[in-house]
Amino acid sequence: MVDQRQRVLILDFGSQYTQLIARRVRQARVYCEIHPPTWSRAQVEAFAPAAIILSGGPASVYDPGAPQLDPAILALELPILGICYGLQLIAKLLGGEVRAALEREYGRAAVQATAASGPGRRLFGSFAAGEPFDVWMSHGDQVVALPPAFEALAATDSTPFAAVGHRQRPLVGLQFHPEVSHTPRGTAILEAFLFDIAGLQPRWTMGSFLEQQIQAVREQVGEEGRVLCALSGGVDSSVVAALAARELGPRALAVTGASASLAADELPTITDFCAR
Repeated sequence: MVDQRQRVLILDFGSQYTQLIARRVRQARVYCEIHPPTWSRAQVEAFAPAAIILSGGPASVYDPGAPQLDPAILALELPILGICYGLQLIAKLLGGEVRAALEREYGRAAVQATAASGPGRRLFGSFAAGEPFDVWMSHGDQVVALPPAFEALAATDSTPFAAVGHRQRPLVGLQFHPEVSHTPRGTAILEAFLFDIAGLQPRWTMGSFLEQQIQAVREQVGEEGRVLCALSGGVDSSVVAALAARELGPRALAVTGASASLAADELPTITDFCAR
């Protein structure tokens, strides 16, 4: 099983980059899972993560029906990183102010870390003092007033709160996207959150996860059980089908069917896979 003390919960607010956040965390050898933002504090506590990441999203925090966050989650004594929309939610829920920017900011921006005293200063601990660095911005709203006990960690010419942090708690936010390749030092920033702020260790590997899932299949199916796997041809169902076939042989049966969503030459390929 995955050590609960070494796993990250990602709450997805609809960002196109959420899967990329998860990839970056896993590349840092830390286990993570993506779950909906509707999770309550009780659900988060039951999951027992070591840290939480709040993704970006296309909505405004003030839009009717925009995804929200259970405010009680922010009261947990856990390291939390908010990215873009996630930062704006943190600011709104804790008493700050978020407004529509005069112009939507999309593209590269030069950020410079500012003097800070709280745990958030570790986000840029490997950066030379006063050194500007490029990041990728994609937002229409921005934080214009910080919640109580927060401080600025980094700024651009047009975004005074490009990164913020609580002065005592490991609660930080980024207006930019560290998970994309257009933020060249984004991996260093994410790893600073994971290792220097959250205190995680780079121990997880996909190989160990595979062995855990194989063991789970064996325990669920038993010595004589059989598995029926619905195979769409997508990555998720294909991996499940391949894993079941590898471990169970003829006791695993993959099935598929014609669909208007399939490309013309895709069904024969899937059918051939099912027949193996």
